[in-house]
Amino acid sequence: MSEQKPPTGPKVRRLLPLIVLLGAMALAYGMGWHQLFTLKTIGLNYEVLRNFIKAHLGIALLIYFLGYVAVVALSLPGALVMTVSGGLLFGWKLAAPAAVIAATIGASIVFLVAKTSVGEPLAAKAGPWLGKLRNGFRENALSYLLFLRLVPAFPFFVVNLAPALLGVPLRTYVIGTFFGIIPGTLAFSVAGSGLGTAIKAQNAIYKACIEQLPANATANCPYTVDLGALMTTELIAAFVLLGVVALIPIALKKWSKPHAEA
Repeated sequence: MSEQKPPTGPKVRRLLPLIVLLGAMALAYGMGWHQLFTLKTIGLNYEVLRNFIKAHLGIALLIYFLGYVAVVALSLPGALVMTVSGGLLFGWKLAAPAAVIAATIGASIVFLVAKTSVGEPLAAKAGPWLGKLRNGFRENALSYLLFLRLVPAFPFFVVNLAPALLGVPLRTYVIGTFFGIIPGTLAFSVAGSGLGTAIKAQNAIYKACIEQLPANATANCPYTVDLGALMTTELIAAFVLLGVVALIPIALKKWSKPHAEA
């Protein structure tokens, strides 16, 4: 008598969102779309983009919004460029709110896919050590999330995934992500809004270099707008300080337990 195989339908349905997401990521990288999200691409098309935005502000802002969602959901290396470019093209008053909402939606897509496809099955099969870790994280999930979002110590996509594996509720995840990314998004949007003059100057230098050295322009004519310069020591210190503030409720809770039992 042959053994009956367990039904694979539910497992396939559970993994389908993950398969679709990974397929979209593979397509984006395979087509080279991730290479479009560079400050060089934005800078060299600065005037064209600005003219389009002036003529079609609503459509342009929608394209920016959906593009930002896609970058975050597909974990493409362009979120910082999108934030800075948003400030550059739209001004920080429009770009910052759009970026915060778009990034929250994109991160929530990753969270939901990971939670349903991997997180819940992992929790069911994991040993007691992971259960204790999940319980500890969920007990102070909002504070931990705010800390991870505020302090730029971990890649954005890692912070998107980890809470899904640690059993964080969706509502807590959305709130922590939304409020946790506001300071950084606002800072880089404001910084981007002041790059217009630098972009125009770099465009002039780059085009002049290409005219003089057309044979090997890629090697001889670098396009240098250093986004790393925006991440100053003072800005990092401010983010760390905000992260420490987010952990204060956890410290107070742990401090108050032994005193309450005494």
